[in-house]
Amino acid sequence: MYPRPYVILNVAMTADGKTDTLARRGAIISSELDMERVDRLRAASDAVMVGGNTLLGDDPRLLVRSPELRKERLAHGMSENPIKVAVVTRADLASDSRFLNYGPARIIIFTTHQTSERQIDALRKRDVQVYVFGEKRVDLVAAFDELGKVGVKKLLVEGGGTLNEELLKQAMVDEINVYIAPMIFGGSSAPTFASGPGLEREAAILLKLSDIHPYKDGGIVLRYVVLKNV
Repeated sequence: MYPRPYVILNVAMTADGKTDTLARRGAIISSELDMERVDRLRAASDAVMVGGNTLLGDDPRLLVRSPELRKERLAHGMSENPIKVAVVTRADLASDSRFLNYGPARIIIFTTHQTSERQIDALRKRDVQVYVFGEKRVDLVAAFDELGKVGVKKLLVEGGGTLNEELLKQAMVDEINVYIAPMIFGGSSAPTFASGPGLEREAAILLKLSDIHPYKDGGIVLRYVVLKNV
């Protein structure tokens, strides 16, 4: 086993805890100020990870936007952008996917045997590192071991809710950064920060608040440390 990365889970949500509207079309929640904060987080990370719904639904680029931050990474002997990592049950990415085509960046995909051999071969021909870890769900322990093996020490996770919940349940998250936007979406079925079946009160994941940063636009960033073995 290799040392697993230090994991920062980052999320933007509304004041009522929603990460998207009922329509689930990737509604913009972060302000420009918060996007700059996330850009700095990406620039300070070895890799950025998303789950299957985010990958296939939002098709993110996962790149560092700021030219200055990219130059700083290069000056420190790092790649221009962090490694792009996806955890997806069935890696049915289109050939013109932004995730695949925008770079330069190394790409790693963790998937299951539900992804066809044809698709895996097509991805590997594009120099994507594909690892099949599991039958129906990706083995996150194996995935994190592989990330440790390739030298990822700091991993930024940008959701969504299914991946967030699983990482939290498996005690694989070290800190959580939450941007709370001054808006309300509502909707009982609108997505939230952590989805899945949920936890009983006695199994709640406990956090310690370590920082509060308010923005002039009314948004606020909360930084939590995840308490272990409590």
